[in-house]
Amino acid sequence: MKRGFFIAIAAVCFAVGLQGQTVKTGVLVVGNGSNALGAGIQAAKSGVKTTILVTEPGFKPKSSAKSMVSGIERDFLKAINNGKQLTPQQNTNDLIKLFTDTIKNLTILKSVTWTKFKRSGGGWVVELSDKKSIKAEVLVDADQSGKLKQSLQIEYKFPTWNALDYANTLYKTSIAAGFSLANTNASFLSLYQFLIPGQNNLLVLNPEQESFSGGQAAGATAAYAAFFHKKTSESVLKNIQGELLNFRLSIFPMADVNDLDSNWKAMQFMGLSGILKAELANGSASFLPDKTVTTAEVTQPLKDHFYKAQIWFDDHKGQEMTIGATIDLVCYTGGRSPVTTRNEINKYWKTKFKFSSEFDEKRIINRREFSVLFYSYNNPFNVRVDKTGRITR
Repeated sequence: MKRGFFIAIAAVCFAVGLQGQTVKTGVLVVGNGSNALGAGIQAAKSGVKTTILVTEPGFKPKSSAKSMVSGIERDFLKAINNGKQLTPQQNTNDLIKLFTDTIKNLTILKSVTWTKFKRSGGGWVVELSDKKSIKAEVLVDADQSGKLKQSLQIEYKFPTWNALDYANTLYKTSIAAGFSLANTNASFLSLYQFLIPGQNNLLVLNPEQESFSGGQAAGATAAYAAFFHKKTSESVLKNIQGELLNFRLSIFPMADVNDLDSNWKAMQFMGLSGILKAELANGSASFLPDKTVTTAEVTQPLKDHFYKAQIWFDDHKGQEMTIGATIDLVCYTGGRSPVTTRNEINKYWKTKFKFSSEFDEKRIINRREFSVLFYSYNNPFNVRVDKTGRITR
């Protein structure tokens, strides 16, 4: 991946070409909907040779006006539909081709008939009707017809989008957010819903919940396994989340802050940590970046994340969360020099951090500022969680 968890690694990739009658690829995606497009495009952009196998003449992507759009999907919609949600167009596939032709590592095969899928080592081989075959390290089933699942003869449940609910910490394992469910777009997909027990290097997407962002989540997970020659059961949550955020995919649902905001990433990290919770109302989750932070709302979550926060709050009982107090807290929990950090924050306030407000240590800090300071100096994202989203030490 050119960013995220592949940034420090040379551009090693799978050779794709005919070797006899077998084409080799890193990730093989089967399908022609939004799930398939998102998965294939993300896997390719993450630096892995990717093939999308389409049995039909073209793609039939779907989108919902109520679903959140970010990153690659925003660029995709801008390219093929002037930034608007998809509507039936005769030239949709021509525009999709113009967009996908610019993506390195991506091959799309249309009107292909396959005869059999089978295991090959830790990966997969698909036999085609023309006697050729494709060998892949990871298979992504985004097939809407159900024929691939029937052919594999493997029992599995399709991953389903979850409504954000703070009674459950599973949202901290999210790798996609914002799909429109029945009454809400405050939704997410957990990494661990993609992983099938006993079935490595096979990822499936729900044909009843077609989503470009859900496809991206599967694509990044598949690319991680293919690039590092690992099993999907060895997926590292934080690395995959970081990769998707680097491609500007929202993994925490925020209706009022999109990826075009200069502080979006910091607020994504803060929302994902649960230190600052979104307001759930009218089917949406709002982060409320201009709302002031109270000591009461952050005390316990910060204690859960950082050992030293327990001591700091014991020594600062009842103190309001001013900008000055937040700097002290960040320095204490992160082991930083208060003087150096203060001077740096003052210097960067309007330049690097792009705040419109004035730097005033006595003022109560707002959620945007709080998120950026922690993201910059002691990011809670670095604290590990288990498969249920609970913090692990």
